[in-house]
Formats: sequence, structure tokens, C-alpha cells
Amino acid sequence: MTDYTDDAAGKDRLVRDLMDTFEKKDASLLAPFFAEDIEFENYGDGPLKGRDNLVGMWRNVFGMFQNVKFETINQAVNGDIVIAEQYHRLGLPGRALAPIRNMAVYEVKNGKITAWRDYTNPDYSRTLL
Repeated sequence: MTDYTDDAAGKDRLVRDLMDTFEKKDASLLAPFFAEDIEFENYGDGPLKGRDNLVGMWRNVFGMFQNVKFETINQAVNGDIVIAEQYHRLGLPGRALAPIRNMAVYEVKNGKITAWRDYTNPDYSRTLL
């Protein structure tokens, strides 16, 4: 895994590399990006705390979808915050990838993501899937 610098360029690269890793559908590859005490919140769901719990959640997601591809449209870094406009493209078995628009806010410190908040319209996402 890359050793990410704690400047804007390093934080930008960390989040972009995380997005590229999703396509491999191997939840264990996500763990090095996260601080041990990371807090994750997906709009409409309760918060999830801890790297092991977050990796387990993604393991379950990867088990449901045949294809997973995350794409960054725009991304900005301000201090410890990375804001990313994204497409989360998820494909159920035998179905086309559903282009789910997402806005994500990441807090990054010491080369690790310490907090991650995803904002997606859950009703619209369900209609696509």
C-alpha cells in the first residue's frame, strides 16, 4: 500500500486509490485505507464504527453485486476534508450497472480515512437496482 502524505495531494490520491480498489471486490484490500476507529455513515442508515465493521459491511455488499465500479466525477480537498462527487455503479447478477450518484465527505488524518459520510438518495437508488 502507498504511504500517503498528509498534504492535499496525498489526501486526494488516498481517496482516488480507495475508489479504484472497489472494482476488485475484495473487502480486505479496503482495510489499509481506514483508521482503526473510522466512523462511516450512509445517508438514511445509522453510523457504523470501526475498521473491521466497515470492511465486513463492504464484504456483504460485494457478495450481493456481480459488478462494482466507483467513479469520481469531481473531488476537492480542504484541510483534512476531501469532498467527492461520485458514481457508484453497482450491478446485480444478470443486470446492467446502475449509475447511482453519490456525494461523499471523507476526513483524512495521517494517511488514513478517519470518517466517511455518503449522501445518496436511497429511494432513487432502489429504483435503479
